[in-house]
Amino acid sequence: MDEKRRFTHINEQGQAQMVDVGEKPLTKRVAIAYGEIHMHQTTAEAIKNQTIKKGEVLQVARIAGIMAAKKTFELIPLCHLLALTKCEIDFRWQSEEVLAVECLAKTVGNTGVEMEALTGVNVTLLTIYDMCKAMDREMTMTNIGLIEKSGGKSGMFKRSDI
Repeated sequence: MDEKRRFTHINEQGQAQMVDVGEKPLTKRVAIAYGEIHMHQTTAEAIKNQTIKKGEVLQVARIAGIMAAKKTFELIPLCHLLALTKCEIDFRWQSEEVLAVECLAKTVGNTGVEMEALTGVNVTLLTIYDMCKAMDREMTMTNIGLIEKSGGKSGMFKRSDI
């Protein structure tokens, strides 16, 4: 296969492969992902007042996001198993109907933690939806993406539009 057209996740026989990161140096790696969930105002008030029938939404969603980030390698094909040194989920009300979620993931390793941060945000948002769907099936998850990462060969990345 032409070296310029070689895919990193496909070997010379055309089979899927996990990239060997064993020769890469260990560095401190940090990633922060972001997402929003839009809902009816009555749903937001129920979350804030902890009157959702299933329980305290944000605490359950926080635990779900952290657990998901730790299991990213089981969900994303060819993703490496990483030992996270920290994973944190934060919530911020952007308006009366929009809840923002951030997931910070850290490790010291030879590959990045972007997928762990993104997985943490997505599962946190899905858990909020699951906890509140009996009250509001029109909730919408938007603006999900990586907002910052550092470490490794490519260094610092900072998204400018969030």
